[in-house]
Amino acid sequence: MKKADLVASAVLAILSVYLMVKSMELPIGWLEGEGPGGGAFPFWLSAGMLICCVFIFIRNLRRKSPEGQSTEIFMDRESARLFLTVLVSLSVMIGLIHIVGIYISIPLFFIFYMRHLGKHPWPLVLAISLSAPVLTFVFFEKLLLILLPKGITEEWFYIFY
Repeated sequence: MKKADLVASAVLAILSVYLMVKSMELPIGWLEGEGPGGGAFPFWLSAGMLICCVFIFIRNLRRKSPEGQSTEIFMDRESARLFLTVLVSLSVMIGLIHIVGIYISIPLFFIFYMRHLGKHPWPLVLAISLSAPVLTFVFFEKLLLILLPKGITEEWFYIFY
């Protein structure tokens, strides 16, 4: 897994730099009376991804993680099962966004991920699963005025506008 992590983090770091450069084609600063420019979120998300990739790369080089100490070339059976579980659950969440909206699909994903994969206690799972859509709504729809897909739940939000 060490080689796979090194290669993946290097490729994602290169992709991050490319996305940062491309996002700078749009304004990345604050536009008076409008809010953040069109390239602000892609730029800063890419910058965050680049920082994470650098830390992952260094951590694996220094053999500070279980993955960095592994002699596996790619994935063992358990890692492949976990990868496929996350891939399928994310695909279901993304598919549900267009049907039930982002404010239902995100908590469902968090409940599944935190409880099934993370084995976290129910109070924590419910606290995060219920607060995430509220914070997402306030941040995107109220502060940034960016409407997110609501699917069949659209009518539930009329009272907030």
